[in-house]
Amino acid sequence: MKTTFATLAFFGLFTAVASAAQDPLATPYRPSLSEDERIAGLSRLWAEVKFNFANFDLVPDLDWDALYLANLPRVRQARSTVEYYRVLAEMAAKLRDGHSGVYLPAEIADEIQARPGLRADLVEDRVVVARVYLDSLRSQGIQPGVEILAIDGIPVKQYAETRIAPYESASTPQDLAVRTYVYHLLAGPLSTPVELTLRSASGETFQRKVARMSAEERSKLSTASDFEFRMLPGNIAYVALNEFEDEAAAKQFEDRFAEIAKADALILDVRLNGGGSSDIGYRVLSCLTDKPFHNSRWRTRDYRPAFRAWGRPEGTFKGDPDDVQPSGTRLFTKPVFVLIGPRTYSAAEDFAVAFDAMKRGTLVGEPTGGSTGQPLMFNLPGGLTARVCTKRDTYPDGKEFVGIGVQPQVRVKPTIADLRTGRDTVLEAALGLVRK
Repeated sequence: MKTTFATLAFFGLFTAVASAAQDPLATPYRPSLSEDERIAGLSRLWAEVKFNFANFDLVPDLDWDALYLANLPRVRQARSTVEYYRVLAEMAAKLRDGHSGVYLPAEIADEIQARPGLRADLVEDRVVVARVYLDSLRSQGIQPGVEILAIDGIPVKQYAETRIAPYESASTPQDLAVRTYVYHLLAGPLSTPVELTLRSASGETFQRKVARMSAEERSKLSTASDFEFRMLPGNIAYVALNEFEDEAAAKQFEDRFAEIAKADALILDVRLNGGGSSDIGYRVLSCLTDKPFHNSRWRTRDYRPAFRAWGRPEGTFKGDPDDVQPSGTRLFTKPVFVLIGPRTYSAAEDFAVAFDAMKRGTLVGEPTGGSTGQPLMFNLPGGLTARVCTKRDTYPDGKEFVGIGVQPQVRVKPTIADLRTGRDTVLEAALGLVRK
């Protein structure tokens, strides 16, 4: 079985590629770099994408060579490593692929990507506070459902579209919305608070200055675990699989299976799952069937230099789906529902695809992010790292979902009213289906 590490770097950071010590272009971070280093970084990004990117057919109007030439003077003129990073990030974003991008070195993450103790979202085409992690913010009137009208005095949509979105590598409109409004809208220097103009549910407009927090501080605020399990009224098992970065979610599912198996129906929630290893999700699915099932069909470019010299077209290497075997020791045969959304990503989408192809149950919620594949990671001068998607996955029968998203059978989209009242309408919809 092939193992795909199709991951989303939540905070846009990667550790150095393992071979950095032997890589002459893997120079350490410095506030400014030589012109030669900056051009070398641009050139490596151009070359790795040109010969490895799997999804050029999804950006037919992109002239990658012309973009390289257009960015040469911009890289030469970059006055700092941060400016150089922004040029490369904006260039990579033109690929419109969530598994291809450029990432900051850890040394300056908090100078660029510190965030406050709250999270925003785009709901009903309005930018709202979706989550508040600190009581001190709640006491200032910042509650879920409060609308964000402006950031640092700039209308919020204008701010997002000019200062955030151009640097976001995203595969679909829903993916771009998540990266722009959920992950990075409020990011900025740790030393500078973000000034928010807000509007309450009653229509009152007010302003607040909110301090940003380091990534280390924010990591202590998160309450989500890899695996969550509880029994809901009606003897329905609810299991949240929030990441596939390691085997924790699958192992805990297997460890709690005896309790889960007593339920009359099972709801699996992967709405917050940004990916990891696809095999982790397949371990869970193997407990839902007594027959082998297929994972994704895939393809990658088959570049042969001699063929190019002879004027022959580039080929494609095609990988057939693997047969994933059932657990054999664990089997849940009752109704299953899977909750998905735009933050369902990468290996979690591979999970949703396999579940859908199994025809084992119903997908409920919103379309997924629409991005998976095998990223090739590499170093750039100045401590930067980058990746390019080298593999295109489809349903086992060849149906496309990259650049589109896995589609739910039952569409349910949260509203601002849901945020304000604390309702989970997607989960409620699944419960309604169970009761039918």
